[in-house]
Amino acid sequence: MTLHRYFARRFFGIFAGMVTVFFLFVMLIDLIEQLGRFDEEVGFSQVLKITLLNTPEGLYQMLPLVMILSAIALCLALARSSELVVSRAAGRSGLSALTGPLLVAALVGAVAVAVFNPIVAATSTRYHDLRELYDSGGTSTLSIGREGLWLRQGDARGQTVIHAERSNPNATVLHDVTFIAYAASGGPVRRIAADEAALAPGQWVLTNAKVWPLVTGLNPETNAAVHAELRLPSSLTQERIRDSFGKPAAVSIWDLPDFIADLETAGFSARRHTVWMQMELARPVFLVAMVLLGAAFTMRHARFGGTGLAVLSALLLGFGLYYVRNFAQILGENGQIPAILAAWAPPVASVLIGLGLILHMEDG
Repeated sequence: MTLHRYFARRFFGIFAGMVTVFFLFVMLIDLIEQLGRFDEEVGFSQVLKITLLNTPEGLYQMLPLVMILSAIALCLALARSSELVVSRAAGRSGLSALTGPLLVAALVGAVAVAVFNPIVAATSTRYHDLRELYDSGGTSTLSIGREGLWLRQGDARGQTVIHAERSNPNATVLHDVTFIAYAASGGPVRRIAADEAALAPGQWVLTNAKVWPLVTGLNPETNAAVHAELRLPSSLTQERIRDSFGKPAAVSIWDLPDFIADLETAGFSARRHTVWMQMELARPVFLVAMVLLGAAFTMRHARFGGTGLAVLSALLLGFGLYYVRNFAQILGENGQIPAILAAWAPPVASVLIGLGLILHMEDG
């Protein structure tokens, strides 16, 4: 037990150092990119703020790479100090020596899904809102619930809140829709109700629309106007709407089940979110697999040589399995394979491959 705690502590220390280095590296690269994106009207403090909001998402996606590098660094350090030789001489097998690091990897994966995932969802959503605000001076959001579909679009002239009872799968054709326009100062100036609103390039095309002015001193109903067709300018596009509700990473793992239910109730396909939720639940298994793969090629004495080739082989195999995992995700999102299979098959297969390699190379 003492030996397991020692290896676990060593592994966690290396992992924490790796996370710190990757965090600074990702933040620096993103900061340079953000500085080139905005003009001089956006100050450095604002750019630094959105960089810090965007960094957790990039770091979260790189966790498998950080994990396999940490496992490689641990095994190389133990091999150079002959601690692995001493462990084997004490009757510990190669697989037994990995008990501590494997438990740490599983715990890190569980904490990442339960705690870091909601943080990433919140920071990435805030990042996209601020970036859109700095780019165009307004924000657009989408919310789906049991009461229908809510959209918000904005520019320098003000904001418009849109509510629809139902829509097509892409949210580009809204039915039983209401538009409430707000001035830049914040007060409502107009309400529009229409049977249907279709999103065209740069505008909404409303059918059978009734417009009520919301101006002080005017009777809204008396001054209302009816239009067989009405066109309203819009900063929304189909791609921006799809990204608003189609990015599963922007929803916390704790809110995903209810969000999936709301998507299906509103008539949208929730396949992407279902696959993403299952992949998040399987993330600890995949991180454990990365530790096994990193150790499989580097748990040997440094005198044997070929350390560079062993490290390269571990990284290539890790990247290959990460690619297979992403490919399975695409197949699951397209409906070609079940969501459970797409999410869990690659991590489980990776664990079995890592176990097989360790049993073959270390334990005969």
